[in-house]
Amino acid sequence: MDARRKILIADDAAMFRELGALFLARSGRVITANNGFESLDAIRRHRPHVVVADLDMPSMDGEELCRRIKADPELRDTPVILVTGSELADERARAVRAGADDVIDKPISRIALIQAVNRFLRGHGPRALARVSIETEVHIVYEREERWGTARNLSRGGIFVEAEHPMAPCTEIALEFRLPDASFELAPTAQVIWSRERELGRPDGMGLRFLALDRASAQEIDAFVYERAPVDTEPATASAGARR
Repeated sequence: MDARRKILIADDAAMFRELGALFLARSGRVITANNGFESLDAIRRHRPHVVVADLDMPSMDGEELCRRIKADPELRDTPVILVTGSELADERARAVRAGADDVIDKPISRIALIQAVNRFLRGHGPRALARVSIETEVHIVYEREERWGTARNLSRGGIFVEAEHPMAPCTEIALEFRLPDASFELAPTAQVIWSRERELGRPDGMGLRFLALDRASAQEIDAFVYERAPVDTEPATASAGARR
């Protein structure tokens, strides 16, 4: 364990705080809080390198906690991973719109939690999510307009789609696609993060971040990516230095 690395786990359920602390024991020093107000106090005192917070907590939930962190000039660079225990697709959208750097589901997967935390301890951002190559047709719906594209790579957090006339960043769209050999069609909503017109022989395309995504679909994507991407569960090294 690198004691200089500090991780805050916020959850009103003691079992989940203890489980998270156990999973992350080798990644750094774990600090715990049982609601958003305790978390803000702990964040200002300890300046953790990563915050892992339950989306639904009493007093102040994870959504409001994340918004306050991202609105504070001194804290806004702190990565926030929000954990949702709901099967509803809109719960993930709540977390993304609050400014979460990553979203994971309960029941917490040890590997998913360690990978998410270690990525931020190494100083990597949301775009550093493990990506795998894919080739599948994507149906794109924006208001009453329908388009088709081809997915080229996929992560837990989003997808890159080649499509003519990509939409502008911040546009929210609906997607329908099926993973190879998948048992059902995925139908998340997504936000355009960046778009690219055809250049230097590269086709038009856009990078999308998933918004509304139900638990079954998220698990389907997780399994697809984890089966094809290298699994890194080693603790972050001290080479990047401590925050304070």
